[in-house]
Amino acid sequence: MKIKTKYSNTKIFIFLIIILAQFCRAQNKARSIQIHSHNDYFQKVPFWNAFSNGLNSIEVDVFLENDTLFVAHHKKEISKDRTIENLYLKPMQQMLTLELGDQDTIQLLVDVKTAAEPTLNILMATLERYPNLINSDRISIVISGNQPSLSKQLNYPNYINFDYQSLAPIQNPKIWDKIALISLDFKRFSEWNGKGRLTDADYKKVTSTIKKAHSYNKPFRFWGTPDSKKAWNVFSDLGVDFINTDMPSKSRAYLETLSSRVYRNKQITSVYTPTFKSDQTLTPIKNIILLIGDGNGLNQISSAVLANGGKLTLTQLKSIGLIKTQSADDFTTDSAAAGTAISTGVKTKNRAIGVDSSNNDLINITEFLDKYGFLSGCITTDKITGATPASFYAHQADRSQSDRITDDLLKSKFSLFIGGGSKDFRDKEIDKHFSILEDINQIGKSRKDKVGCFISKGSVSSILDGRGDVLSEATKNGLQFLERKGSPFFLVVEAAQIDSFGHSNDVAGIISEGIDFDKAITEAIRFADQTENTLVVITADHETSGFSILQGDIKTKTIEGDFTTHDHTGAMVPVFAYGPRSQEFQGVYENNELFGKILKVLSLPSN
Repeated sequence: MKIKTKYSNTKIFIFLIIILAQFCRAQNKARSIQIHSHNDYFQKVPFWNAFSNGLNSIEVDVFLENDTLFVAHHKKEISKDRTIENLYLKPMQQMLTLELGDQDTIQLLVDVKTAAEPTLNILMATLERYPNLINSDRISIVISGNQPSLSKQLNYPNYINFDYQSLAPIQNPKIWDKIALISLDFKRFSEWNGKGRLTDADYKKVTSTIKKAHSYNKPFRFWGTPDSKKAWNVFSDLGVDFINTDMPSKSRAYLETLSSRVYRNKQITSVYTPTFKSDQTLTPIKNIILLIGDGNGLNQISSAVLANGGKLTLTQLKSIGLIKTQSADDFTTDSAAAGTAISTGVKTKNRAIGVDSSNNDLINITEFLDKYGFLSGCITTDKITGATPASFYAHQADRSQSDRITDDLLKSKFSLFIGGGSKDFRDKEIDKHFSILEDINQIGKSRKDKVGCFISKGSVSSILDGRGDVLSEATKNGLQFLERKGSPFFLVVEAAQIDSFGHSNDVAGIISEGIDFDKAITEAIRFADQTENTLVVITADHETSGFSILQGDIKTKTIEGDFTTHDHTGAMVPVFAYGPRSQEFQGVYENNELFGKILKVLSLPSN
């Protein structure tokens, strides 16, 4: 009697179109790590699920009943539609016919649950009806589970190979030729559940097992393994050739991005230890330095700390708080609304620069302090018209209004600016408002009233692209320039590209920019120690990417990161303060309260 297949040709065709679309979208797939879909038939769409996720090995349990090979984990689960032909051989034949996928080879691991020889006889008879499968260089049929004796394995055709489940040597080299891989039960060597780390004893047993298997020049697989990100990472590092999983999509997504999410830092920065002589005192404050790490959440900071050997200048500070970042119109702020909240003391809607939710101009801190004789300046690794720096001088309804924002810079209270984007000012006659210097190191010695320095024509390059110590040198020179004038000053310094690399989910970028930010922080803390009348406040406008640290190694300065989004999040961000009255910045509060706290420590009225 002919068995009706569960899936019609039309449905299979639809599946194929979906799969083909997925492959068209896939880019840069990692081929160095092979993934084995364990008990693949438990998936909603057997074979296609593993295949569409780029897996190289697929496992199917088979029972022989009435000359038919049924797919099931237990005999009682046998269903007439679930045969090896319906679930695997026909789809694989269609895959070959349509030339789908980019896997070099696909290993079908047939786990025989009934008597070996009768089951294999029916399997061979079935496979003979699919000549393009058994003759294809892309398909490998491997027998696991119940198997004939080693000597009898030589009697099977070339397209049939075997899964050797032992480390015992085989004297006959012809038998080795029939062995496709070696598989062993992980629980024979360890009870590790995939959390924490392997014990030293288990680590030795597992590594020696893998080494022994590889001594036979055969790929190796553990079954019965924990199924988690941590486990996938460990087995990959240990050199397991086929990573066992029941989660094809998640394991593929994790493993194929692993190399891009692991960063080994080689640019170590020296850590400055503050004197704490003026810290948390009631000494009158003359100067304020506000440093903003754009997108720099606690995990971003932690990654920079750990990748720098466990310390940063930032982490020496004692006055620490947290700020909530929600904007006036959204749970998750953007840089414009966050920058405006910090610079004006008023929460506003996303995309707004220096205006309230009704687009009315707000007085920002540089304008406010100007009335009390303060000079001001801004340094950024973004364009100087970027949302965060613009929040300290501009008043526009939308951050995209760059032409108007450039006009606002010319009218600003700034005595100093350093940032990117000179081409945005080609028609603005900026040199009538600022003395434009070509070299950052000229700034510290300059006696001009108002100076500017463009560090790029367009966007500013990153540390990874060779920017060098531009931010710290700009901070050092900017402080020298402002101090020489003798007046009190307010300086805002932005490390802009921690956010950029968060958006692109780039671990190396986040860490390198975070460590670079600490170099600028070091210059600010040193200046505060020298003057003893300067307050330094360090914070972020928001967190970007839902960044987390999965694991790493402080000794090798290696970090593995992961992400939940390419966008901002609503997480609180840290505030660090150093200098007189730095304790005022402890606690948990809203981002717009920073404005009032700065005025309070300066003993200035808030309205």
